[in-house]
Amino acid sequence: MVTAPVGVSGAVFLLPVQLSLFSVPSPAVTPTNLLFNVVAGPGALWRYRRNGILGDPLARRLVTGTLPGVVVGAVIRVFAVPGPAVFRLLIALFLLPLGLWLCARTLFPARRRRTAPEPPPHTLTLLALVVGAVGGVYGIGGGSLLGPILVGRGLPVQRVAPAALAATFTTSVVGAAAFAGLSLMSSADVAPDWPLGLACGTGGLIGGYLGARLQPHLPETALRLLLGTLAAALGTLYAAQTL
Repeated sequence: MVTAPVGVSGAVFLLPVQLSLFSVPSPAVTPTNLLFNVVAGPGALWRYRRNGILGDPLARRLVTGTLPGVVVGAVIRVFAVPGPAVFRLLIALFLLPLGLWLCARTLFPARRRRTAPEPPPHTLTLLALVVGAVGGVYGIGGGSLLGPILVGRGLPVQRVAPAALAATFTTSVVGAAAFAGLSLMSSADVAPDWPLGLACGTGGLIGGYLGARLQPHLPETALRLLLGTLAAALGTLYAAQTL
């Protein structure tokens, strides 16, 4: 409910909880997180569609780039970085700078451009491809990275949020399928924790719908600062544990 208004999947904050609290083994935690996105995504998307803001061409461009990227990320996740220590370091390297960046953009709004042109299609597709690969490794689908990046460039949250969540949902479907196929070729435990993924996804389904519905009434500055603070705190925690 908190993250959907800005186009960020709640999976970005659930993943450390799955690792530390529920002890989901690595790399199975990644497809479990993708399963959450598959179940939870339609809640916010349905609400955004009812509001008539889901048909933006930006959503199609993000999906086009992130779909192949998430498959590459799944391969890297299974065969290159299956160990929990490396995975915790990746979490820290992603969350800490992202959180600090979001906080800086919130606390110093004068440095943010009021309006910004949309990146050229080829640049946007390449960015989505890279982000999709990172999202495939991390288990967040990719849209959770694209949303903060595009909003930080000056694009309005009302436009970016549904497009980023659409990219997260579609890439999570493809990523989950990729992990299912890779499980046949790898001895690692890459099957999702179905009860946990479905239970969390059901909560995300309801929360995402409520977050999308409340978006016009939520203070954007406070929400961005909250997201940045949470991300930076989680990144710092996992960096300390890795060291």
